[in-house]
Amino acid sequence: MLSIELIRRDPDMVKAALQSRGEDDPLDEILELDARRRQAVTQSDELRARRNQVSREVGQARSSGQEPAPEVVQEMRQVGETISRLEEEARSIEEQLNAILLGLPNIPLPDVPRGLTEEGNLIVRQSGEPPELDFTPRPHWETGEQLGIIDFQRGAKLAGSRFYTTVGPAAKLERALISWMLDLHTNEHGYTEIALPAVVKRDVMEGSGNLPKFADNLYHDDEDDLWLIPTAEVPITNLYRDEIIPAGSLPLYYVAQTPCFRREKAAAGRDTRGIKRVHQFNKVEMYKFVEPDTSHNELERLLADAEEVCQRLGFVYRIIQLCTGDMGFAAAKTYDIEVWAAGCQEWLEVSSCSNCTDFQARRSNIRYRPQSPSGERGRPQLPHTLNGSGLALPRVIIAILENYQLPDGSVVIPEVLRPYTGFDLIPAA
Repeated sequence: MLSIELIRRDPDMVKAALQSRGEDDPLDEILELDARRRQAVTQSDELRARRNQVSREVGQARSSGQEPAPEVVQEMRQVGETISRLEEEARSIEEQLNAILLGLPNIPLPDVPRGLTEEGNLIVRQSGEPPELDFTPRPHWETGEQLGIIDFQRGAKLAGSRFYTTVGPAAKLERALISWMLDLHTNEHGYTEIALPAVVKRDVMEGSGNLPKFADNLYHDDEDDLWLIPTAEVPITNLYRDEIIPAGSLPLYYVAQTPCFRREKAAAGRDTRGIKRVHQFNKVEMYKFVEPDTSHNELERLLADAEEVCQRLGFVYRIIQLCTGDMGFAAAKTYDIEVWAAGCQEWLEVSSCSNCTDFQARRSNIRYRPQSPSGERGRPQLPHTLNGSGLALPRVIIAILENYQLPDGSVVIPEVLRPYTGFDLIPAA
């Protein structure tokens, strides 16, 4: 959530930032509501002070055997009614104000390229070049069916379009990838593994920035008002909801594997073949709570951790910095990692690493207590939060099936995964 103090202090900057993201500008309405709310609060405070003063005077008079005049009693009754009305007015205005603020995205950092569509994204660097093969590689949907390891028909029979099942070596490959990535991030990158619920409360979705704006893209249990998570970022964000993280605790690094559920309504008609864009998939997610002055460097380290997964898997990949209009709702700066898929002949996003600054912390009321070099405890402040896929499946499986296939249709398992799979080849059928 954006700070109302920031909007008051620099509305022109906020307006320009929203325009750079292609968002409507509701700042005039926000500032008008804020002024009305503050006026109601000021008036109620002044009346409360008047009532306290009269109460003291009445108490002093009664100690001397005198009763207050009837007009004083009537005035205080009216003052009490006015205070109640003003408090209700302030609450109502604050609800309207919060409803608008909850729908506004984060402010892009100054070094984010301006642009409204993906055409404004920048290629930061590329590792390797797509190889020239001496045979035509098959797309993964053909390879998966020919090898009998991906079953699209039975997935659709069970749950509808854009669901699938993996069988035998593909199921084990996915499990191996998850275990290997978790081991890499916990043993070498310093993250703490955490297991999480796959359903969360409404306020948890609001805190991460998924509600209210993206309700149409989420799966919802109406009876209990619980929401299936679209990513582990959602529950991890809210681990410290309404808490003050003790001094000396930051940074906190977490990694989790969860199923992810997305209705993909905004992407209807796109990438319908194969397992590139589906309603349920697994993902290993990295997450950080950090002090604000470290978040820039922490994003670069987060990106490096995700990038190392691609390096060890032997992928050709590139780093993309997203422009203002292509970033996620909560992000202030984002890098995507795209890997080359030889069968599809395209770049596939396997990770998105974002610095969300204090946006999610403010929405979730997460604070930390800084500690000065002298050991004195400071006033609670908002931490910065960062998240990144490390990596997302099933696109990693796509990259393996398409980049490691042989002319006879078999698929070689990347060397780092063989201790986890127990086999080094998925043989041709």
